[in-house]
Amino acid sequence: MAKYEVVIIGGGPAGLTAGLYTSRAGLKSLLVERGAFGGQIVNAPLVENYPGFPEGVSGADLGSLMHQQATKYGLETVTAEVTGVKLGKPYKIVTTERSFEAGAIIIAAGSEYRKLDVPGEETLVGHGVSYCATCDGFFFRQREVAVVGGGDAAITDALELVQHASKVYVIHRRDQLRAGQVLQQRAFAEPKIEFIWNTVVEEIMGEKLLKALKLRNVKTNQLSTLEVAGVFVAVGLKPNSQPFAEVVELNEKGHIVTDGLMATSAPGIFAAGDIRGNSARQITSAVGDGATAALSAFSYLRG
Repeated sequence: MAKYEVVIIGGGPAGLTAGLYTSRAGLKSLLVERGAFGGQIVNAPLVENYPGFPEGVSGADLGSLMHQQATKYGLETVTAEVTGVKLGKPYKIVTTERSFEAGAIIIAAGSEYRKLDVPGEETLVGHGVSYCATCDGFFFRQREVAVVGGGDAAITDALELVQHASKVYVIHRRDQLRAGQVLQQRAFAEPKIEFIWNTVVEEIMGEKLLKALKLRNVKTNQLSTLEVAGVFVAVGLKPNSQPFAEVVELNEKGHIVTDGLMATSAPGIFAAGDIRGNSARQITSAVGDGATAALSAFSYLRG
């Protein structure tokens, strides 16, 4: 069984930054990623809020650059899915390919946007379907868009989008919002926002670009069509924390609980990025988490 000083789980910005730091510190490090190196950012057509790229950079390019920089200093990588971690000295990391041993672990497996699971959603991601208003709102200047959801994230997205779009429809399956009162007051006072209550999305329509949404009123079952250029799905995040539920403490939403140094409830296991509680869910904050987790892991291993 291959042995490492640090195994990093997840190859998004947090994981790649952690790998960069641990490798430069001279720790024998392995990064395990189940999909594309770069994580969710590889799906972003243009990232304009990451420092150092005044003209913006595609998510795919940014992820590739991070990967190149991390592996330049000796970080090893493997494509596999982690299915569990077994406590012990050293820890054992079980994957779909093979198992590894490590003195310290950095969990940066991220989270997934909860999806609507309706026809057209998967095929139109990046072509009108988005899960990040901060990332993609700029592309819908003076166009009509919709937000699906009624919590803090959905209303925050709607308020973000009014800075760009000509109109924002908020589609919610209930007749009242779950968002905090301050956000609700701001949204109800915004003339560009229109609420569509007791309604769900049945289909996202369009071939190469989103054209319209097929809606259904949950009380009357009446169908309707809403023409929009974009739809922002904000029905929550699902942290990829299940494989670690038996070894580290999770909060009520399934995120890993950490302190300010990214330490979890298990000695020698750290967490970084979207998977941990109180994450800002931005590339910049993920990078900071990854660096902090790496420095903490180095301190732990060196005693």
